[in-house]
Amino acid sequence: MSAHPETHDTGQDGHHAHDGDDHDHGTYRSYLTGFILSVILTAIPFGLVMTGVLPTSATVALVVGCAVVQIVVQMIYFLHMSPKSEGGWNLLALLFTLIIVVIVLSGSLWVMHHLNTNMMPVHDMEAMR
Repeated sequence: MSAHPETHDTGQDGHHAHDGDDHDHGTYRSYLTGFILSVILTAIPFGLVMTGVLPTSATVALVVGCAVVQIVVQMIYFLHMSPKSEGGWNLLALLFTLIIVVIVLSGSLWVMHHLNTNMMPVHDMEAMR
């Protein structure tokens, strides 16, 4: 009994069963591009911090900026997230997650700031004697 190549592990449309999942698996070139961008986006903040050529506030801003860009690079090149992937649900889930993270972080910072400003002043122990 011989199997025909057309009918071996295929669906009704002639594609392999694992090809119908609509995932955009990356190519060697896209993985290499993502890797090179990730290395560059890691080397820039490392060089800025180690050399100290910029003021601290500018260095922090550039490190945070490179981190945000690197998150986007990782999501596009390695996680294959795009508005087309999974019918847009991946992007919607990401936006929901970002909204929750912003709410939690801003709320935490707000609470910590108000706790710090509303704390009672520290009394001088010598004056109490």
